[in-house]
Amino acid sequence: MRGLRKDELDAGREVRIEWNGRSVAAWVPTSLAAREVRLTETTVRLTEQAAAAARRGSDAMPADWEALARLLLRAEGVASSYVEGVRAPVAEIAAAELDPAVGETAAWVADNLAAVVQAVGEARTGPLQIESLHRWHRRLMAGASNLPARLIGASRDLQGWIGGTSPLDAALVVPPPELIAPLLGDLVEYANRTDIDPVTQAAVTHAQFELIHPYADGNGRVGRILIGWILTRRLNLVSPPPISVRVAGDIGGYLSGLTLFRLGQSDAWVAWFAQTLADAGRATNDLIRAVGELRAGWQTRLAGVRADAIARRVPALLPIHPVLDAATLARELGVSERGARDALATLHQHGILDRLTLTHRSRGRPRGWWAATELLSLVSGESSSR
Repeated sequence: MRGLRKDELDAGREVRIEWNGRSVAAWVPTSLAAREVRLTETTVRLTEQAAAAARRGSDAMPADWEALARLLLRAEGVASSYVEGVRAPVAEIAAAELDPAVGETAAWVADNLAAVVQAVGEARTGPLQIESLHRWHRRLMAGASNLPARLIGASRDLQGWIGGTSPLDAALVVPPPELIAPLLGDLVEYANRTDIDPVTQAAVTHAQFELIHPYADGNGRVGRILIGWILTRRLNLVSPPPISVRVAGDIGGYLSGLTLFRLGQSDAWVAWFAQTLADAGRATNDLIRAVGELRAGWQTRLAGVRADAIARRVPALLPIHPVLDAATLARELGVSERGARDALATLHQHGILDRLTLTHRSRGRPRGWWAATELLSLVSGESSSR
């Protein structure tokens, strides 16, 4: 076993495990109850600035904030999947929220969004429990075909590792299964504390979760959901900033920061996290402003449409359902499908909706989809065709 520096010894220890008859070193992080997180004055200021930026983004929400909050959470869910290399066009993902048969990859990302929404809702109802994490994992992996049922919504019962094809060539061998329960218990206790600044708490809890790596798959996404839970609860946010959008833009910095945390350099990781969160908070303000301008523009385009027309009611629904079909619109507005089809056609004529062609995995007549392309481009960063 190689010699460990003092900061590494403070952050964790190596234990020997056996893998196919070979002895391998696994890394076990120090419990958060025992680990001292020392921050420089500069980093403390960064955490304060990040918390203020997150609050400003939440406070900028308009009176009808539910729809816009859903849009922000969609951005988080899409970006968190992107970090893990799971990618699909954002319009296809929005359609998969209504119909999982649209596409398997899009349905996986839609499950990520559903787990994010569930966790943020739970942040306002009670403390974190290990079962909370399992519940999010079950929702996240609802459509997973690569995991046996016993590993969905439950801690892994087999050895895990990160990178490589086995523990023998892995970048990191994570704790053996028998140590997961006490480590998660310690993590949950830390996440429920109220005597730590929320930004540091979110950063440390996330990094520790990634080191525990309690699940056979989906650890990165559940770990980032945990960030949103803590920030929503501790900062009393309407919706957390979509931090995964900023992480996706600096995956190298993200992975390096997690490594530094494992090596005992908490300050460097918390500083990176705080700067990233501050950027996400500012981006939230920008998105809210851009959506407001877009919605005002839609009303201008519809100026010649009768005030009592169904088409006039649709724009308010688009942040929640940026992709629609006639059946969904009819159900949401309580109108006939014929009236819904006419409204969709009107919005298309006025440049608000575009026809969307999607491959459908099930038999039968495919649904006719319409997309608010300009709105989706604000969420995804994809360029709009307009």
